[in-house]
Amino acid sequence: MINDFYKYQAQTSPHPLGMEVSHAEGSYIYDTNNKAYLDFVAGVSATSLGHKHPRVNQAIKDQLDKYSHVMVYGEYAQHPATAFCRLLAEHLPPQLSKTYLTNSGTEAVEGALKLARRVTGRSQLISCNNAYHGNTMGSMSVMGFEERKQIFRPLISDVDFITFNNEEDLQKITEKTAGIILETIQGGAGFIESKNDFLTKVRQRCNETGTVMILDEIQPGFGRTGKLFGFENYNVVPDVIVMGKGMGGGMPVGAFTASAEMMDLLSHDPKLGHITTFGGHPVIAAACLATLQEITETAIMAQVLEKEKLFRELLVHPLIKEVRGKGLMLAAMTNSPAITDSVILRCQEKGLILFWLLFEGCAIRITPPLTISEEEINIGCGIIIEVMNEILSEQ
Repeated sequence: MINDFYKYQAQTSPHPLGMEVSHAEGSYIYDTNNKAYLDFVAGVSATSLGHKHPRVNQAIKDQLDKYSHVMVYGEYAQHPATAFCRLLAEHLPPQLSKTYLTNSGTEAVEGALKLARRVTGRSQLISCNNAYHGNTMGSMSVMGFEERKQIFRPLISDVDFITFNNEEDLQKITEKTAGIILETIQGGAGFIESKNDFLTKVRQRCNETGTVMILDEIQPGFGRTGKLFGFENYNVVPDVIVMGKGMGGGMPVGAFTASAEMMDLLSHDPKLGHITTFGGHPVIAAACLATLQEITETAIMAQVLEKEKLFRELLVHPLIKEVRGKGLMLAAMTNSPAITDSVILRCQEKGLILFWLLFEGCAIRITPPLTISEEEINIGCGIIIEVMNEILSEQ
């Protein structure tokens, strides 16, 4: 299979990890030799309830027995999508009441950027240096990492950038700005949190200038920080939230949510202001509904904060400078990309899956399923420390 993988499937990097997957369950992935790997990555924050979660799997099977795709998005009332959007609204601030379902987080970003321009009649968009919001042309236009996008220019025009947590840069938000998009916690940059009420100050500046505030919750959302959405930790409510990854329990999905007044503008002048064939797919929506029910009806989010404490207690080592992030969105920072690479690759050999962040080479991604047990955390952190001891002894 591995030869066909390289021959027929387009690659995203020169050296993929190349594990041949047999099956997965709970916090473990198994290769075709039946070797078990403890998963500290969760499909890059996507399999929020672990692999083959019974509630999610059953919802998918039940919906498949009823109907799959029947009509393009937004024309027919389909129970899984409608029930999900209603339940989501019940757990959000009142002004965030209407949701547009998409196929991925990056498509949701595209819709949110279009919405900001439609609401304001302005063109300027602002993002952050080292921001990542996806890889389609619009999302790439607000990516704050020139090395990754230079070859694809020209992109969307009238985009400016500020530095996350730099209050002086907020003066760039003016009456000409349609929208500013920020990750609630900067992901690719190294799991950087808002400091000194930065997000609150962005909110205030947006209020002063009539700018739409968009928060990208694609990674922090759906319980990963111990709250349903990351913005709940920072005393701020955006105009639009963008979501994806963990909302589908491992299924491909995205969405953006705003007020009914704002979202209704996409239905006219022009009609079909945003359109997608498979957004709100009933099977995917059933998985989303089951995932949201499980997260909101159980103690999972409260347990996330206890698990974060355990990770911080266990990940103490001379090669770890700090552990950044919140909840189960964590990054162990080493002194160099070479150390990080060695830790990730050696841990996989020992049966632990870790991964990189996009732009911060010193970061070791730790984003396990929210359902990971304390015993599994102890096992995985033990492997990390064991590998780091090996590396230290070799220096």
